Amino acid sequence: MIGTSLTSSRNSGERGFSLMELVIVMTILAILATVAVPIYNTHVKHAREVTLKQDLDAMRRAIDNYTVDKQRAPQSLQDLVSSGYLRMVPVDPLTKSADTWVTEQEDTPFSPDAPIGIKNVRSGAEGADSEGKAYSEY
Repeated sequence: MIGTSLTSSRNSGERGFSLMELVIVMTILAILATVAVPIYNTHVKHAREVTLKQDLDAMRRAIDNYTVDKQRAPQSLQDLVSSGYLRMVPVDPLTKSADTWVTEQEDTPFSPDAPIGIKNVRSGAEGADSEGKAYSEY
């Protein structure tokens, strides 16, 4: 009988965590979050920059291939899609839109009878990368 009353009183006193234990755990979580969140954001930004460079490279190669094959430059990025040089116009990973690409027109047409078309494409995103280079200069 004595053993049973001691165990039941011991269990009723140890039901949950003390306030001090909860404060310590919350403090540890807050410290971990203040360290992890900036590192995570840096990695996400770097991943977007790499994706932007790859998308620009693919679109520039498609513009060059289209120009050589058709003997004229494309009039829009959509021409690259409709002719099968791109599956779709990629979404700019920084602006999260496919409509923010900035195209540069060629100075002189590829051939005398061809209309002036696109020679280059750049991101319309504002700001600079982690090295200080503007996204519009990629």
